[in-house]
Amino acid sequence: TGWFRRLLHKPKPSSVESSLNSSCSASSLASSSSSSSAKSSSSSGMSLATSSIHPLPVSVPDISASDSPRWDKSYDVCICHSEGDVELVEELVSYLEGQPESFRCFLQLRDAVAGNAVVTELCDAVQNSHCWVMLITPGFLQDPWCKYQMHQALAEAPMANGRTIPVLKDVDRKDYPRELRNIYYIYMALKEKSFRQIRDTVMRYLQELCRSSTKRME
Repeated sequence: TGWFRRLLHKPKPSSVESSLNSSCSASSLASSSSSSSAKSSSSSGMSLATSSIHPLPVSVPDISASDSPRWDKSYDVCICHSEGDVELVEELVSYLEGQPESFRCFLQLRDAVAGNAVVTELCDAVQNSHCWVMLITPGFLQDPWCKYQMHQALAEAPMANGRTIPVLKDVDRKDYPRELRNIYYIYMALKEKSFRQIRDTVMRYLQELCRSSTKRME
């Protein structure tokens, strides 16, 4: 009977202890939950950062590939110029043909077929070239054949999608041909810089040509 009396008189756990125990367990659950969410958000932020650090590579078309649409025409560039600018044009052609891409240039005094009509040669040069460089000098503005070839180029590509490349030298802006007013030009102050700009413009057009051809095939 003694042990039975002690059992009846054993004090029950106080409500304070119960509340403490329950609050401790709740706080431990909350801390573990917040810890896990912090870890997940941290890992999520890390994955976002990682993805932003490693962008997808942009493919550059190979304009010299055997199946490139570049080879659909005989020339990459046709240089339209006056007779008085032959020396400068020969330097430009030498620069372009000496690039790693070996741009194919039409130079009238070198590539025109002897015995053919001038009109025929000028039209063929425009139609068989991807891009046309218009070297606009005082001599160009006075040469009727230069104007004729310029009009042929504009008729071939009226939207001027990078194929017509006007280059101003020793010409005031007010004398810039009206037919070309909707096309940005290269102003030749430093010869080396202008040559590089011409090369980059031709390169950009040929790359876009290859890229468009690939999309059509896909």
